Amino acid sequence: MEPHFYLAAEADTASSRGLTITLFLVFVAITLGITIWASRQTKTATDFYAGGRSFSGFQNGMAIGGDYMSAASFLGIAGLIALYGYDGFLYSIGFLVAWLVALLLVAEFLRNSGRYTMADVLAFRMRQRPVRTAASVSTIVVSIFYLIAQMVGAGALVSLLLGIRPGTTFLGMDADTAKIATIIMVGALMIVYVVVGGMKGTTYVQIVKAFLLMTGALLMTLLVLATYKFNLSSLLGDAAEQSGKGSAFLEPGLRYGVETAGDAAKTFYSKMDLLSLGIALVLGTAGLPHILIRFYTVPTSKIARKSVLWAIGIIGTFYLFTLALGFGAAALVGGSAITAQDKAGNTAAPQLAQALGIDYFGGDTGGAVMLAVIAAVAFATILAVVAGLTLASSSSVAHDFYASVMKRGQASERDEVRVARIAAFVIGAISIVLSIFAQSLNVAFLVALAFAVAASGNLPAILYSLFWKRFNTSGALWAIYGGLISAVVLVFFSPVVSGSATAMFPDSDWHFFPLSNPGIISIPIGFLCGWIGTVISKETDEDKFAELEVRSLTGFGAH
Repeated sequence: MEPHFYLAAEADTASSRGLTITLFLVFVAITLGITIWASRQTKTATDFYAGGRSFSGFQNGMAIGGDYMSAASFLGIAGLIALYGYDGFLYSIGFLVAWLVALLLVAEFLRNSGRYTMADVLAFRMRQRPVRTAASVSTIVVSIFYLIAQMVGAGALVSLLLGIRPGTTFLGMDADTAKIATIIMVGALMIVYVVVGGMKGTTYVQIVKAFLLMTGALLMTLLVLATYKFNLSSLLGDAAEQSGKGSAFLEPGLRYGVETAGDAAKTFYSKMDLLSLGIALVLGTAGLPHILIRFYTVPTSKIARKSVLWAIGIIGTFYLFTLALGFGAAALVGGSAITAQDKAGNTAAPQLAQALGIDYFGGDTGGAVMLAVIAAVAFATILAVVAGLTLASSSSVAHDFYASVMKRGQASERDEVRVARIAAFVIGAISIVLSIFAQSLNVAFLVALAFAVAASGNLPAILYSLFWKRFNTSGALWAIYGGLISAVVLVFFSPVVSGSATAMFPDSDWHFFPLSNPGIISIPIGFLCGWIGTVISKETDEDKFAELEVRSLTGFGAH
């Protein structure tokens, strides 16, 4: 089957642009309405941070799915599968398997032990001020890495929607300027969601978005399979043929584990990169602040566990859809058309939607309608996730740093929420600026870096705190700062930032670390630092550990 080399710029008309923008504005209006409604229900700090702990297992499972199925999942993974075939699907597997770690080791214990943030658990048996400061720093760094990915996805999406490619303009803006304007607009919207709606508004936006994303992905999957009469073999064959990579498209080794003839070192590093990515994806979820705070929005640990099971079902089904989306995009759009619109492949899923619309719903208008619907869903995805991330980081600044460190627990609830809202502005602004420099990177790849940082800095401290009696304040600080600094430094000196054609700064080269993902080095460093910090300090409080153990296992005494 011949691919449709359709791009928005070619199939676009003034009416389809208008339709696209109208659908997007309708969604924004609905979600802002939800946010304003939720703001009227948000009266206390518990409402702002934890949605009043009023959500059911299914609601929270949908919201977790909405939080987790980000631009990386919908745009990034579909793009990676469309460009790299087999190797792209490794992200889907890693993101899904990670939930087993979160379910078995973290969800129930965390819900039983804390109140609003990850630091509540870490600081329970430690000296409050230094540990809360460290947890706050770590939360902000991980959230900003994750936020950059969402903003980059938003920029790529709007360029496609408005038909802006290199060499074309919209309202006098060229492609690069339009992407920057989009990133600023999405940043402004996410700040409004968090500042006005708090956790309650953010959760309802995430539930709506999860429903829309699952519906949109299911529709596209069914249309792709129907195109090939539900024959997976012919879909994969066409995808391989149109990708330009031939049979290698369906085999490992296009992106990771690449065999380089005559260069044993390069081959070794490529294989280590694959291992490093896998470790970061599987361990990262259990350390993501915006996912961890979702466990506090339910009334009991049993419902926390149930919500993770719902999330696994929803997320697992979605990642099966990404197979059809990625291979469908390769087959029906073609690799060259995808990279012509966005080098990193971030627009593969919307381009596939446009091709399917043209096939099934008649001409350019059908393509424009389908593109507009799927793009609106992708925007919903981005807005919901950035709101969750901004809420997690601003909550940590207000609850952990301002209330517990600066005010030594004497801050009023009103002051705490006010500081959280100010922090949302600041963190949003930082994310907007950094996103402008990261536009050449694939969003799934950017999220993998956030996972590596979370698994290096947060996870060792959380697991040690819950399960190691000897663990102490010194160990917590060493684990968080050691893991965090090693991950960020290795990323800064990796090919991601400089020294490669797709780096953030492609014209400079200061990299010396050969791997794109630091997880294989930085995660063990985080665990090792936590152990060293613990054994060099004589501080210990076995009574507090016993109390935490009873709490985490039974929920007795939890708020």
